[in-house]
Amino acid sequence: MLYNYIKALHIIFIVTWFSGMFYIVRLFIYNTEAGEKEGVEKEILQKQFGIMIKRLWLGITWPSAILTIIFGGWVTSMYTAIPQWLWIKLGFVAGLYAYHFTLQKIYSDEMKGIFKYTSNQLRVWNEVATIFLIAIVMIVTVKDNISWLWGIIGLALFTIALMSAIKIYKIIRTKK
Repeated sequence: MLYNYIKALHIIFIVTWFSGMFYIVRLFIYNTEAGEKEGVEKEILQKQFGIMIKRLWLGITWPSAILTIIFGGWVTSMYTAIPQWLWIKLGFVAGLYAYHFTLQKIYSDEMKGIFKYTSNQLRVWNEVATIFLIAIVMIVTVKDNISWLWGIIGLALFTIALMSAIKIYKIIRTKK
C-alpha cells in the first residue's frame, strides 16, 4: 500500500521536473532572442525572462528533480531484486540528470548575461529531454517484453525525425 503512494509521488515529481526542463529551455531561447533586440525592448524582455527563468528553475525544476530522485530511490529500495529493465531505466535516468546539469550551466551563464548558444542550438537541445522521456516511459511500460533492437531502432528513428522537424522549422522561420 505504501509502495503505491510513494510511486505516485515519484510520478508526480517526474511530471513537474520534465515540465520544468521543457519550459526552461523555451525561456532560454526567448531570452537569447531578446538579446538580439535593441535598447529598451531588449532590457525589458531580458529582465522579465530572467525573473521567469529563476522562478521556474529554482522554484519548480530543481525541487522536482530532488524529489524525483528521493521518491524514485525509495521505490527502488522496495524491490527485493532489481530487474534488468530497471537497471537500463536507471542508466537513462543518470543521463537525464546529466542533461539537467547542462541546463544548470546554461541557467548560470544566462543569469550572468553570458549567452553561449544560438536560439536554434537551444531548440535542438530542448528535444534531448523528449528523447529521454520516450526512452524511459517505453522501458517502464514495456519492461521485460521490449525488443532491445527494435527499441533502439525506434528511438534512433524518432530522434532523426525530431531533428529533421527542427531543421524544417528553421527553414520556414528563416523564410519569414
